[in-house]
Amino acid sequence: MGKNRKRIIILSIVISIIIVGIYFFRSNNEVEQLPYTLFLTHLERGLVEEVELSNNDKIKIKLNNGKILETDNPRKDNFKEELLLYEVNVIEKEQQLSQLIPTILILSVLGFMVIHLSRNTSRQAAKEMNDLSKIDIQDENSKRIKFKDVAGNEEAKESLMDMVDFIKNPEIYTKFGARLPRGILLYGPPGTGKTLMAKALAGEAGVPFFAVSGSDFVQVYAGLGASRIRELFKNAKEAGKSVIFIDEIDSLGKKRKSGNHPSGSEEGDRTLNALLTEMSGFNDNEGIIVVAATNRVDILDDALLRPGRFDRQVEINLPDVKSRYEILKLHSRNKPISKEVDLKKVALETVYFSGAKLENLMNEAAIKAAKDKSKEITFSHIDKAYFSVLVGDEKKDRSTININDKKITAYHEAGHALVAKLISKDNRVTKVSIIPSTRGMGGFSINLPQDKMYQTKKDILSNIKVALGGRAAEEIIYGKDMVTTGASSDLEKATEMVLSMIGVFGMDEEVGLMNYNILANNNLSHKILLKRAKEILDKLYLETLDVLKQNLDRLKTLADNLVINEVISEEEINQLIFGK
Repeated sequence: MGKNRKRIIILSIVISIIIVGIYFFRSNNEVEQLPYTLFLTHLERGLVEEVELSNNDKIKIKLNNGKILETDNPRKDNFKEELLLYEVNVIEKEQQLSQLIPTILILSVLGFMVIHLSRNTSRQAAKEMNDLSKIDIQDENSKRIKFKDVAGNEEAKESLMDMVDFIKNPEIYTKFGARLPRGILLYGPPGTGKTLMAKALAGEAGVPFFAVSGSDFVQVYAGLGASRIRELFKNAKEAGKSVIFIDEIDSLGKKRKSGNHPSGSEEGDRTLNALLTEMSGFNDNEGIIVVAATNRVDILDDALLRPGRFDRQVEINLPDVKSRYEILKLHSRNKPISKEVDLKKVALETVYFSGAKLENLMNEAAIKAAKDKSKEITFSHIDKAYFSVLVGDEKKDRSTININDKKITAYHEAGHALVAKLISKDNRVTKVSIIPSTRGMGGFSINLPQDKMYQTKKDILSNIKVALGGRAAEEIIYGKDMVTTGASSDLEKATEMVLSMIGVFGMDEEVGLMNYNILANNNLSHKILLKRAKEILDKLYLETLDVLKQNLDRLKTLADNLVINEVISEEEINQLIFGK
């Protein structure tokens, strides 16, 4: 069909060109003009043999010598009679029609082309809109993942395992009047394995897995997002029992606009309404479950979270030390790990690492082992990968760093490490370095807090002091006017922690048990929060200065050792500070 259309268009264009060419050739082949007065003279002398009359502005004249001329048409009623009196052969010809034939043909061809192209364009536009409404659905039937392939988050796995029997045998539950949960919302920090959990659910149930992203439904074309939602659910219904997975559902499921909150858009509302309608539309016993994932459950529309839509909300947390060990074992299965590598020790060192970050750690270690042409992945490779994941690779060229900058960095990092060690015996400082990294860091200290589920107010205050330790050390050694820009990221962390402590967790007596996110959403002033945050930071900074001033000898010992060795380990830090 496409080839035939091209041929018709090309043929139409060629015909139009030929007609236009002929028309212009004929019009450009001009006949010699004869003044009317001279024509009358020729007529009286008997030199005119033939006159061709027409309705045009010109008449053709043929002289006795055969020459063809043109003159003005006098348009007189008795003009023909006058010519006959002079014995001139008169030919009457309706030339207007003949003159119009090329124009008619051209307009006909062009009209045909316009109609043909407009039809094709409308069909093509309809086809494109239809194609746009179709989304690229990832059917993961070929790669079945089971719950045994997912390490950690045992509570979440147990909650999802209930769904497997629901999907496989929905009839059993409907006999008891139980309704199959239509939706499961997985929420938690990035990289914790929400997508993996959804795949494992489908794999364990042995049903098709339709994976899409929330951004697939956010379109500029009116109604396109809603049509894509309908297309997705149509495919799932045709497949029978299945799992629909919508990643980053907050892209399409944000709170809809209202009088107080003029956010959102009409198109976004239409798309969300289509999702809500489809989730309410399929029957309880169809065996279709919608699984969604988000990092921001707080911004989702209330209609999505009500029972009958996403009935279950399952938190996917960062793994604890046991889960981290299981995840590390899982990602080490197909890798030649050296026997000297203790994955339990690696699990202890990787506090706050997500499952994705742990996988990245082992992958980086494998890459470094391959680059070294080693037969096995040693602890040295994992150690290098650990710091590469956290702070970036070490800079090879350090010749541009002068000794003064090196000393400033050494005191800054020593300040962090010393405060961390002195304010809590449970804090671990596994490594301090003044080697600049590829991520722009002049140095770093790895401070590992206790691996526990909750943070206390005391923990947050201690972490703020550790963050301020670098700036405090610089001020003690070099003075207030010589502090550097190296503490910018530290101050960012400290500010974030203190604002969360008093504005989110309600841990300040003066501010009270208020959540300032609610005030911000209602456009209420929160100057009290800023004032109180500054007071707390100033107080904690003075306390940090006192800690370092009282242990100035230890600070200088740590800094001097860093200048010489550039890197010191946890054992060396303990030896230098506590002498053990």
